[in-house]
Amino acid sequence: MAMACNTSYYGGFKELRPLFHLLLPLCLHWIAEEMTVSVLVDVTTTALCPAHSTCSQPIYINGIQQTIVGLFKMVVLPILGQLADENGRKPVLLLTVSTTIFPFALLAWNQSKGFVYAYYVLRTISYILSQGSIFCVAVAYVADVVSENNRAAVFSWITGLFSVSHVLGNVLARFLPENYIFSVSIALMIFCPVYMQIFLVETTNKLAPQMDQDLSCLTKRVAIIRKRYVSMRDAAKVVMSSSTLRSISLVSFFYEMGMSGISAVLLYYLKATFGFDKNQFSEILMMVGVGSIVSQMLVLPLVNPLVGEKVILCISLCASIAYAVLYGLAWASWVPYLSASFGVIYVLVKPSTFAIISKASSLSDQGKVQGFIAGVQSISSLLSPIATSPLTSWFLSSNAPFDCRGFSIICASVCMVISFCYACKLNPDSCSKDDAEAPLLTDI
Repeated sequence: MAMACNTSYYGGFKELRPLFHLLLPLCLHWIAEEMTVSVLVDVTTTALCPAHSTCSQPIYINGIQQTIVGLFKMVVLPILGQLADENGRKPVLLLTVSTTIFPFALLAWNQSKGFVYAYYVLRTISYILSQGSIFCVAVAYVADVVSENNRAAVFSWITGLFSVSHVLGNVLARFLPENYIFSVSIALMIFCPVYMQIFLVETTNKLAPQMDQDLSCLTKRVAIIRKRYVSMRDAAKVVMSSSTLRSISLVSFFYEMGMSGISAVLLYYLKATFGFDKNQFSEILMMVGVGSIVSQMLVLPLVNPLVGEKVILCISLCASIAYAVLYGLAWASWVPYLSASFGVIYVLVKPSTFAIISKASSLSDQGKVQGFIAGVQSISSLLSPIATSPLTSWFLSSNAPFDCRGFSIICASVCMVISFCYACKLNPDSCSKDDAEAPLLTDI
C-alpha cells in the first residue's frame, strides 16, 4: 500500500514535466489575478462610497455581475469546451487568458468612479469567457498528455500549484504599495498569452472543418449554430447517460451555489463587520493558500489510493460547511481566521471532482463534459447572488430584523449540506459501458 502511495506521488510529479509550458503561464496568470483581489474591495468602496467604509452599492454590483456572468456562462462554457475538442486547446486558452488584461488596465490608468464602472463592464465580459473555462480546458489538455493512471495525482499537483500562485499573489498584495499592484498584475497578464503563443504545443490533431466558400453568410451562420446545438446536445447525452456524471453534476451545482454566494459578499461583509482592509484580507488568503499547498500537493496524492475520491470529496464538503457556518456566526475578529483554516481541506473538492469527471468521460469527450458541468455550475453562480447580495446588504444595515450580520452566509451553507448529501450517494465506479475507464484515484 505504501508502495502504491509513493508511485502515485512521484508518478504525478513526473507527469508534470511535459506540462511545463502550460503550467508556468497559468501560474503567473493566477498570481496576477489573485494579487488584485484584496485591494479591489478598497478601490471599489473608495470610488463608489467616498467617505464611507462600506455601502450597499458595491455588494449589489457584484451580485448583478455574478448573475450576468452565470447567465451567459451557461451557454459559453459548454461551447468553449466543444471548441477546445474540435479546434484545439491552445487557441481557446489564448483567448480566455487574454481577456483579463483589459479590465485591470483601466484601474491601473484611473480609479475614479467612471473607470470603476467601466471596469465592472469589462470584467463581466472577461469573467464570461475566462471564469471556469481556463481550468476546464487545462484539465482537458492534461487528459491529452497524461496517462490515465496518473491523471488524478496530476490534478492534485495542478490545484496545488493554483494554491501556490494564490499565496504568491497575496504576498505581493501584502507588501507591494497599492499604486503598483495593478501595474505588476498587467505585466504578468500580458506575459502569459505571449509565452503560450511561443512555447505551448497543441495536443489535438483535430482541425475545424472548412465551410463551403460558396455558401451564403446566413447559411454559414445557421450551420455553425446548428453544429453548436448538436454538440451541446451530445455533451448533455454523455452526462445524462452516466450515473456518475449525473450525480457529480448535482454535487457541483449545490456546492458552487453556496460557495459562489459566499465569495460574492465575503470581503465586503468582513470589511463592514470587523473593519478589515487589504492587509487582513491578504493574511487570511495567504494562510489558506499555504495550507492548501500542503493538502493538495502532498496529502491528496498519498491519501487517494487509501480512501478513494468519494471519501475525500465528502470530507472536503464537511469542511466547507464548517467554513461557512463559522464565517456566518463570527463573533470576534479572530473567528474569520479560524474559519479560513478549513479552506485547507475544502480546496480538495475541486481535484476530487475533476478526477471523478475525467474517469467517467472518454478521452474524446473530456472538453465537452468538463465544459458542460462547468455550465451547470454557472447556473448556480447565476442564482446564488440573487439571494445573498440583498440579504447581506439588509443584515449589514440598521434595518436588519435580528442581529446576525452573516445570515446570508449561513443560508449559503445549506447548499453545501445538500451537496454533501448527494456526494454521500455518489458511486464513482458506475460508469457507462462506452465511457468506462479504470478508477483514477483508487487504482493509482
